[in-house]
Amino acid sequence: MKHELFLSAPPLVRNFLVYNETVKGKSEKSINEYFFDLQTFFRYILLSRGLVSSVIEFNEIDVSGVDIDLIKTITLNDLYAFLAYCKNERDNNTKTRARKVSTLRIFFRYLTIKEHLLDANPAELLESPKTKKSLPVHLTLENSLKLLNSVNGDNSVRDYCILVLFLNCGLRLSELVGININDIDSDGKLVVTGKGNKERLVYLNDACKEAVRDYLAVRPKENIVYDDRNALFISRNHRRISAKTVQHIVKTNLEKAGLSGMGYSTHKLRHTAATLMYQKGKVDVRVLQNILGHSSLATTQIYTHIADSQIENAINSNPLANVKKSRQKDKE
Repeated sequence: MKHELFLSAPPLVRNFLVYNETVKGKSEKSINEYFFDLQTFFRYILLSRGLVSSVIEFNEIDVSGVDIDLIKTITLNDLYAFLAYCKNERDNNTKTRARKVSTLRIFFRYLTIKEHLLDANPAELLESPKTKKSLPVHLTLENSLKLLNSVNGDNSVRDYCILVLFLNCGLRLSELVGININDIDSDGKLVVTGKGNKERLVYLNDACKEAVRDYLAVRPKENIVYDDRNALFISRNHRRISAKTVQHIVKTNLEKAGLSGMGYSTHKLRHTAATLMYQKGKVDVRVLQNILGHSSLATTQIYTHIADSQIENAINSNPLANVKKSRQKDKE
């Protein structure tokens, strides 16, 4: 899908996408988001400038002819008008609009600094809408144990190993799916390929080592698709297990454990691992940052806010929390 997007994009956008894929190592998801955000933006520009018929469907507007001459006319006011359009006409929430701001900033910085096609960057002073930071949903220690104890069935050894790695190592879904057998050495060190193709080292604890060892003993060895022969986790089709299958495994076992309908998902297991390490294991936040593969410490610090909110809740749950001094005694 990604390369089809390149072909339908304006040349400057196409170059931008290729640069971010090959040089910056951005994921396919990021590349796709960049394309769709810029496609929407340039459709808006063409429509608002009267450069296309007003009767044409918005999603049918062809942006392939957008060139540097048009881009040079874009101002900061145009960018804010676009964000207003996204909010009022497309019902984009704050998070989606903030992502579009990020895309525009990156794109115009690329044109200004890398391509030297703009004398001034119209997005340099573009502000992002304030997003409400919510605390990540996570399983308690008790519920984590319930989840692990719920695993059964034909592929229980594999599925148990998957859940153990999620809950102990805080892996992303794409990272777990991408694990190869040779990524794990004899000492139990796992090399994980994270966002932007960045590698990091994860030290497997005893629970993980045992779960991996047990799974390798029953892992299919015959009839595996050639390209997937080194994959750690194999599906019933004898291929590398897919992200969709892993999500189904997690969902199924959450239901077995009586934890469905509580907002839990595959990614919430990553939050669970981080929260348990920080709260129960007293892991330093900077060490946690390395374990999770966060590029920014600010991303990791959300787990410290969980502890802060629990402290606040604990104080508010004190039976004396709502007791107030008697006004009658004050009068006496």
